[in-house]
Amino acid sequence: MQSVNLTGLLAEPERLRTFAAIVLGANQPEQIATAAGLPVSTVRTAVRRLQVGGLVTTGPAGFEPVTDAFKTAARADRPEREALDDDPAVDALLQACIRDGRITTMPTFPAKQKVVIGYLARLFEPDRDYSEPEVNDILRSWYHDYATLRRFLVDWHFLNRENGVYRKA
Repeated sequence: MQSVNLTGLLAEPERLRTFAAIVLGANQPEQIATAAGLPVSTVRTAVRRLQVGGLVTTGPAGFEPVTDAFKTAARADRPEREALDDDPAVDALLQACIRDGRITTMPTFPAKQKVVIGYLARLFEPDRDYSEPEVNDILRSWYHDYATLRRFLVDWHFLNRENGVYRKA
């Protein structure tokens, strides 16, 4: 099931209130109607629609919510993430630290930091000189502490710095 289908199922207030009552434990039409503050006939119509849509099923005690439908829809609609590296272990680390072109978590373990910094080194062209402001502009779009990134790039010999000019090592 896709999230757009779930949204459509719950877009009508009567179905939303009916589903909420079932989630909260009401399982018979009369109980659901009381909990939702709706007429029994409206509840019956809403339950049928929710059953057809896969959000409600019938169990031994009465109606039951199918709450896993939300997880399924979220997973189905999640876009495929592009691999950041050919090596699965490196890719897993980068995926854990980088989201939407930004570093969200900087690893504390130096070897892992070096992997993330090595990934950023790919942003720089070989045989090209960069001023410090140019390096800062490139790194600022990736992480709030761009000065630390710049220092790591130099400390781990991904960039060379001489007289305020940076060059890919």
